[in-house]
Order: sequence, then structure tokens, then C-alpha cells
Amino acid sequence: MRALILSASFTSRRRGLAALAWAALAAWGAPAALAQGGAAGGQTQPIRLVVGYAAGGPVDASARLFAPALAKELGQPVVVENRPGAGGAMGGDTVAKAAPNGLLLFFAASPTMTISPHILKSMAFDPAKDLSAIAPILSYSNVLVINKDQPFKTLPELVAYARANPGKLAYGSAGMGASNHLSGELFALRAGIKLTHVPYKGNAPAMTDVIGGQLSMMFDIIGSARNYISGQRVRPLAVTSRERNASLPEVPTMTESGIADYEVGGWYGLYGPARMAPESVTRLNEATRRALAQDELKAKLIEQGYDLWTGPPSALAERAARELALWGTVAKGVQVD
Repeated sequence: MRALILSASFTSRRRGLAALAWAALAAWGAPAALAQGGAAGGQTQPIRLVVGYAAGGPVDASARLFAPALAKELGQPVVVENRPGAGGAMGGDTVAKAAPNGLLLFFAASPTMTISPHILKSMAFDPAKDLSAIAPILSYSNVLVINKDQPFKTLPELVAYARANPGKLAYGSAGMGASNHLSGELFALRAGIKLTHVPYKGNAPAMTDVIGGQLSMMFDIIGSARNYISGQRVRPLAVTSRERNASLPEVPTMTESGIADYEVGGWYGLYGPARMAPESVTRLNEATRRALAQDELKAKLIEQGYDLWTGPPSALAERAARELALWGTVAKGVQVD
């Protein structure tokens, strides 16, 4: 009987110590091993996928398509969390300051990583130093669209008109320093023309004014512009990619239309805080590649005009560095609060 009592007492103490241990782990935010699929009581901790833009926009929509596919590959919940502000930089700063345990990740849009560092008066984090590149996700191109009543119908005609009427053509963008703002600046630079930039608070109101004739034109993400093009509400002149886009095969590239050395695209990539363990980065990279190979996700992204882009972390880091240098030249003199 005494032996039974001692055994029961030992078991009780062991359970108490185990409970205290799990409580301590929870207080410290749990170790990386749990974040990578380990679990207490058979439950996994969710990964929070931060988007630096408001819900309903193209970045948010893509993240919400990607999150369940990634969760399926990881066997771990992935929850999208919107942290809009400063062109995505507020979301990036949140992740940069997080513990490098893989539980808080950044669904980054390229302007935050390659344009914002040049145009924000102050940026709370350094994208190249304070984040770990994990995996490319997709890339996209813009399309130049014009109001249907303009006196030109092709890109060469637009350039000729702009040269004869300096500053008369106005183009809209999602705001000062947005990728479609700088796409217009680069176009004007390469074509040797003068355009008037009109910043808006988002792509949608700018597109509304292109349709209404208050603006002559704008660059927009192909996925966002396709419905307006197919509905014949605007006229597409050229895509900004090196090759024609599969969802707009009849639209020539800027290069085909006579604008030399013009290739502009954006991308989305997966990042974590700096100093992530290499095995965590590898696991997330491999899961991302498998997620992008899922037929349902592939079909949805391609239908929206995106190109799937997979590769090692180095591919993401190298492209970000290359485009950071490009936009540094184009963005001279552009600065926002």
C-alpha cells in the first residue's frame, strides 16, 4: 500500500512539473521546434502572415489565396493579418521586430522592399538587413491603359503626342512613390517625354478617372486591369514585362512598341525576421514551393495574370537587391512622409 501511495505521489509531481514546463514555454512564446510543427496536446500554433496593406487589395487577396495552401503543406494554421501603412513598411517593421521563431512572417510586396527605402523620409527597418528572405511566391507585370477617347491608339502614337504636347498627358497612380508612379517616371525617362503625375489613394480611384476621362492613362497590375480591358472600358497599349503576358496575348510589350530597356515588374515574397535558423528557412521554402505547385492555387493565380515564381531564398534576395538599385536611380527627388 505504501508503495502505491509513493507511486501516486511521484506521478502527481511529474504531471505538475510537466504542466509548469508547458506554462513556461507558453510564457516565452514557445521554442522554434513547436513553431515548426511540434505541438503541446496535439495542437499546433498558428503562423501569422502579415500583409502590409489593407484588406481587399491585390496583395491581401493573393495572401489569402496563398495562406491555406501553405497551411496544407505545413500541417499548421496560417492566418493573414493586415498591418497597413507607409506603403507596407508598417507590416515589415512588425515582422522585423519579432522573434525569429517562424511564427510571424511577412507576405511582402516588392515596392516595400525596393522603392520605400528610397522615398520614405524615415523607415523603421532596413529590408535588406532586418528580414530573412525565405521564398519567392509570384511575379507580376503592369499594363499601360489609356482612356478610350484619347487621340492616340498605340504607344508610338502616344509618345509622338506627348512630345508635341509636353506635360499635357496626365497619368494616375496609387500614390507618390507607388510602383505605378515610378513605372510612369521610368517610361517618361526612357521615351524622352514629359508627363504629369496625379497621385491617388489607391489604384481603383485612379482607374475610375481614366475611364471617365479626367486622366489620360495609368499603369496598373494586369490582374487588376483585366476586367476593365475585357469590358472595353479602357484601351491597353503595352505590358511592362520582357515577354507578352499569357492573359493578354494580343497586347505588345513596351520594348516591342519602341521603348528600349524597359522591363518593370513587381513580385511578392515570403520573409521572416533576421537571424532565423537555416532549417526553419529551408522548411518554409520547401513548403512554399509545394504550395505553389497545387493545381487549384496555380490556376487561380494564373487566371489573375500572375506568374508563379519559385526558387531558393537567394533568388528572392538577389532580385530585391537588383531592383533596389534600379529604383534608387528613378526615385531621385521623390520623397514622402
